[in-house]
Amino acid sequence: MARKLFVGGLPYRTTGDELRDAFAKAGEVATASIVTDRETGRSRGFGFVEMADDAGADAAISMWNGKEFGGRMLTVSDARPKSPRE
Repeated sequence: MARKLFVGGLPYRTTGDELRDAFAKAGEVATASIVTDRETGRSRGFGFVEMADDAGADAAISMWNGKEFGGRMLTVSDARPKSPRE
């Protein structure tokens, strides 16, 4: 079963393809997306990667959490469910 990971601390110039390629080193990537500002379209410096299985997700966390990527330190963890807005 796929597992969604939060990836924080991304360089603002990182593309979805670069994110996918980096995490593919740890296992099969189902999806990879960068969160962008609605008004400007610029990256907000974080994104989500959905790994195809738990083994890949665990490997990705071990491989990338606290490591440098494009000059910035990444934070990688299991994504929390989106909380409802008031």
